[in-house]
Amino acid sequence: MSRNVDFNRRRFLGMAALGAAAAAGATTVSLAPSAGAQPRGSRSFVPAVVIGTGYGAAVSALRLGEAGVTTVMLEMGRLWDKPGPDGKVFCKVTNPDSRSTWFKKRTEAPLGSFLWLDVVNKDVEPNAGVLDKVNLGDMSVYVGRGVGGGSLVNGGMAVTPRRDFLQEALPQVDMNEMYDRYFPRANAGLGVSTIPSDFFESTEWYQYSRVSRAAAEKAGLGTVFIPNVYDFAHMRKEAEGTAPKSALDGEVMYGNNHGKRSLDRSYLAAALGTGKVTIESLHHVKALRQESDGTYVLTVHQTDGLGNVLARKEIACKHLFLGAGSLGTTEILLRARETGALPALSADVGGGWGPNGNVMTARANHLWNATGAKQSTIPVMAIDDRNNPVHPVLAEIAPMPAGIETWVSLYLALAKTPERGTFTFDRVTDKLGLTWTKAHSEPAVAAVRSLFDRINKANFTDYRYDLFGSGLNNFAANFCYHPLGGCVLGKATDLYGRVKGYQNLYVTDGSLIPGALGANPFVTITALAERNVERVIAQDIRA
Repeated sequence: MSRNVDFNRRRFLGMAALGAAAAAGATTVSLAPSAGAQPRGSRSFVPAVVIGTGYGAAVSALRLGEAGVTTVMLEMGRLWDKPGPDGKVFCKVTNPDSRSTWFKKRTEAPLGSFLWLDVVNKDVEPNAGVLDKVNLGDMSVYVGRGVGGGSLVNGGMAVTPRRDFLQEALPQVDMNEMYDRYFPRANAGLGVSTIPSDFFESTEWYQYSRVSRAAAEKAGLGTVFIPNVYDFAHMRKEAEGTAPKSALDGEVMYGNNHGKRSLDRSYLAAALGTGKVTIESLHHVKALRQESDGTYVLTVHQTDGLGNVLARKEIACKHLFLGAGSLGTTEILLRARETGALPALSADVGGGWGPNGNVMTARANHLWNATGAKQSTIPVMAIDDRNNPVHPVLAEIAPMPAGIETWVSLYLALAKTPERGTFTFDRVTDKLGLTWTKAHSEPAVAAVRSLFDRINKANFTDYRYDLFGSGLNNFAANFCYHPLGGCVLGKATDLYGRVKGYQNLYVTDGSLIPGALGANPFVTITALAERNVERVIAQDIRA
């Protein structure tokens, strides 16, 4: 049986298990009831635990399950597969409710205002919502909460980075293997495709992208189509009115009800389909230690959707895979190091962090260049200035699905910058910190400014200054969507994600990648996890 056929068969079985769990209101998802952790004394034991359900975690769980290894995944967010009172699982960007935000009383959208009016964010009931904004001083980080991690809340932009950029970031990794073997495998597993050109050129839903393309061309700049995990056949039906709308109904930042191949519809479903993987949602890992026999023991709090602790558990395992993301994985390891639970952890844990050069900006178009009241929420095109020898930038043309004409062109720009921060952990407050200041972001802002100054000059346009809170702010670099680093490959770990100082302890997420890629990182995280777990299973588990 071919790899793709086997993957699709398992995915079908796994999606059935997810649906059954949602229908029953369960927090545990498994194809086989016996696949979870088994009692052993005062705690349960399982051969392998994967913390998190994001990209690297999902890859690791699938390949472990295929290898016959009983595996439990621990996810602090909820299983998003049960409709709310309106009959939908997720809420719209323009009408957020308690499903939108992780335990906050008010939403925290990237656009803080419109015409300087506080009309974007809304008061909500605190709940285990799907999107969290973690504030770390001069930098805030958006992260997804739920089974599927960031795949639930991102725009699905599936960018394979330029080979020279990735080689610079990970110089000890074989680029031939990555581009010939692991990137194709990742793209197939994620379900990546590119929007059909005929649909893009004709549909009213991408007028905003075509307006930005024309503005870039006037400045002598080219554009590229950005692959995505959204099902464009479904989107075409949305436009025709023959399928339920999602991307064409203002859904993305707080989840997509239809069309997007998030991880719960791809890798995670296939992992469940092996019959060897169990997902425990609303399970928050609070501490990690190692016993004298090498067993890892996790202290876990099981919670409800209101944040109440329902149970305190200890789960032990032989092989532990950390896939909780740049922030979560680094925090777990730093807490273990600083409290003495894992004292042999490298001093490099916490280093090499960066926001992937994320900068958001917007331009004001002329009245005759309307961007459209109808805008698809799924970005599919970017202005490509990555060949710039001084300021290489990939500027993705972002939607602003306000439901009215705004004449605004919005962009998420990714600048290739060398600035790096360091995570810290305060034992007294039990909190993660980050050494990152506004000055760290200034080189990325300068790079993005150089690009859009040229575009504005060529089009006789100007920036919008009213979208990023009070004052005259035309660039937003104090938040990011793409946190990278904290446990850098080849420094805090070996070249396959094995944590230095400990056996059978692995990192499998974006914390392995130092700081910036010049591209949305999830395809790289997926491909790198495919590479690493293949080696780990062959040498550490099957050997």
